[in-house]
Amino acid sequence: MSNSVPNLDAVGIKAEPGLTDQFRREVATLLGRNNLNFPGAQPVSFSKRHLLELQNDDYYVCEKTDGIRCLMYFAHGDAESGCPEIHYLIDRKNEYRYVPNLHFPLPGDDSFQSFHVDTLVDGELVNDTYEDGTQQLKYLVFDCLVLDGQSLMHRTLDKRLAYFKDKVLKPYNALYQRFPEEKQHRVFAVEDKSIQFSYGIEMMFREIIPKVKKIHGNDGLIFTCRSTPYRIGTDEHIIKWKPPSENTVDFRLRLEFPLLEPDTDDEAEGIFEPYADYDAMPIFHLFVTLNANEYNHFGEMFVTPSEWEDLKALNIPLDDTIVECAKDEQQRWRYHRLRDDKADANHITTVDKVLESIDDRVTEEDLIRAAPAIKTSWKKRQAQMAADERRARPGPPPVNGNGVKRKFEES
Repeated sequence: MSNSVPNLDAVGIKAEPGLTDQFRREVATLLGRNNLNFPGAQPVSFSKRHLLELQNDDYYVCEKTDGIRCLMYFAHGDAESGCPEIHYLIDRKNEYRYVPNLHFPLPGDDSFQSFHVDTLVDGELVNDTYEDGTQQLKYLVFDCLVLDGQSLMHRTLDKRLAYFKDKVLKPYNALYQRFPEEKQHRVFAVEDKSIQFSYGIEMMFREIIPKVKKIHGNDGLIFTCRSTPYRIGTDEHIIKWKPPSENTVDFRLRLEFPLLEPDTDDEAEGIFEPYADYDAMPIFHLFVTLNANEYNHFGEMFVTPSEWEDLKALNIPLDDTIVECAKDEQQRWRYHRLRDDKADANHITTVDKVLESIDDRVTEEDLIRAAPAIKTSWKKRQAQMAADERRARPGPPPVNGNGVKRKFEES
């Protein structure tokens, strides 16, 4: 993983299983669902058909940060212990980590004593590294599901973000403007993620991505539909574009070491059965998820001897880990990074979509070429909406031939 990816265990304290279960139930209740699984939306991979999708509907685009995806839950604490508000990050494994020293005052409270609870936002944790070598841990918010107990999931994305900025971020920023010395006590700073209209693609590639690559890394773009509700689980209206080298699959890795036949020395030590040769290079088997705890062998990861030495140098157990792999020019799966932030391999349906995206790849040039048509369609929809609103609005009172308003009393 790159330097930009934070260590979650250094950021927050993982909740015990009983408390985690309690929080999962609280969040499910907030969202009006019975399912206790990870409550975040998951994007689909970009393929050529999505170029038309971007023309047919209003989408926003933001850079895909090389960080850790987490939701943040603003919860009731224990007033008697002096901690009436608490905040937990929810990672993709659906684990909860308590983050101390966070405070989000309510709008209009000059004392900054009030706070939000029963609130759920979506974002990612990144390490910004600046030219002078200093680092700043940030939580970048890109959606708001529930605010003070009120679900926003069925509102449009621009409305959801407007609520977050006005009700949460504005008072939060005002707090630290009034008390800048408090910044040093924050585990991380909270900001909203910069988003553009979907047709601002060339600016993303020419200006924004080169800038953020230096600060916190980047591995593509995320397009999110403006008009559709927030959808937990796979959302066909959140589209993830990656450059070909970054189009990856998360596999479960299982190592198969060659077997050694016992020699006379082994037999002298009582070893008579073949045993694994852990000094040799193993076969790197890759598995995808079919159902809970059910996996399907998908292929093998190609590893060079020097790459194997690098993997061993990580000094962690590699068998049964989640590895992110990309295809090379010879269509071989190659190691990209370990995914210790993920509990499981991609589901076979996700893998199929990624493979479709790899085979049906859309390049940076394809996206830039499509931008004018996307912009024309967006502007056309905007003009149509404005015309519809004008027609729906009650008109001015009727006028007579001289342009003078008729009075009701006139006979």
